[in-house]
Amino acid sequence: MIEMNLADIAAVVGGDLSGTPGDEVVTSVVIDSRGAGPGVLFAALAGEHVDGHDFAATARELGAAATLGSRSVEGPCIVVADVTAALGLLARHQLQHSAADVVAITGSQGKTSVKDLLAHVLTGAGPTVAPVGSFNNELGVPLTVLRLDAETRFVVVEMGARGIGHIEVLCRIAPPTVGVVLNVGTAHVGEFGSTDAIAVAKGELVEALSVTGTAVLNADDPRVAAMAQRTAAEVTTFGVGGDVALGPVALDASGEPDFTLTHGARSEPVHIPQVGAHHAINAAAAAAAALALGLDLGDVVRSLSSVAATSPMRMARTTRDDGLLVINDAYNANPESMAAALRAVAGLDRRRHLAVLGEMLELGAISTRAHEDIGRLARDLGYDRILVVGQGAAAIADGAGDIATVVADVDVAVDTLSAWLTPDDVVVVKASRGCRLERVVDALLAPTRGAHAP
Repeated sequence: MIEMNLADIAAVVGGDLSGTPGDEVVTSVVIDSRGAGPGVLFAALAGEHVDGHDFAATARELGAAATLGSRSVEGPCIVVADVTAALGLLARHQLQHSAADVVAITGSQGKTSVKDLLAHVLTGAGPTVAPVGSFNNELGVPLTVLRLDAETRFVVVEMGARGIGHIEVLCRIAPPTVGVVLNVGTAHVGEFGSTDAIAVAKGELVEALSVTGTAVLNADDPRVAAMAQRTAAEVTTFGVGGDVALGPVALDASGEPDFTLTHGARSEPVHIPQVGAHHAINAAAAAAAALALGLDLGDVVRSLSSVAATSPMRMARTTRDDGLLVINDAYNANPESMAAALRAVAGLDRRRHLAVLGEMLELGAISTRAHEDIGRLARDLGYDRILVVGQGAAAIADGAGDIATVVADVDVAVDTLSAWLTPDDVVVVKASRGCRLERVVDALLAPTRGAHAP
């Protein structure tokens, strides 16, 4: 972060400073006491199971400048009513004293993949800050922003929503220069009630843009394209019918997409070294955002062709020493992302294709049908075996028919897989975050089995 002393921080967040005259300089903020040290402000969050205030002494022993908390602790501290809200105020203040452009990305799926692509591209143009993983809420956004410094040129943030008004709040923390809306799908539809309500929430991003900003919209998604009417900003589009136009997509032998991007009179061939045709539209979105920030199309394409996945558990490929290919896409799931993953892996050149699938959470009334549809898709794509983990996902087996087996938990899943798998197979693992199906991957890749990244 841009250096500030404790007294100034207390003034910005409206907190009461005690235990220090306030002249000590802060250079970073952490929420894990183990990351504390000189110049660090430790933000003590009181969670459901762990209260950060209990670790303030540990942070102090490691040299932390002070604790930011909702109650007083021994040693220097700033006391506020709400620590998360205070971090948001501090992040907004930092941006007001920074020359960095903020790119905010939202959508029902693909946010993290596009964030990774765009951050890689922008890093080649100047110092860039972006979250590792999916820090997309009222805590993750300010923590991302607070990693900037005086040299930062670009800040890339994800903005998620579980209700109307959530993105509006995030935009007050990190006012965007460029706002990217990828799609409106069924993720969290059980909480929103309808896809139309999801569109209202996602569109809060473009409504927050100023007249000098740019809205980057998916031309191929009617709900997103309609958001052009909700913003005073300049609008640019991406997709098959977009200003940044996506040409036909072909997959190579490794399942990686080749395509062209066209902007104005210029076309460039692109190769994305990641599994799945869906990365082509992700790349088009990232390219459109980069162009809105003034980058050259040729430079963008060259960067995209060297990108590597940085966020964990998103189509991560590992080949075991015996030859088994494991695709870990277990970070999260909704019907659209589940379908994209299954299609991507079905295109890989392997003797057999298997999937370990768990429940897609927060789908409300459409849950049973959505799970059945995924099962039917897996069957139609030619998967050899489907292992369904947990009764919450059992409807996948109803759709998949006799290629599917339902098991109770991860332990049984691992035992069952061990009896099925052969070295020439590929297996993809995917479910919502709450299912923690990465445990299946961990077991498959345990050291005793031997593994190496391709």
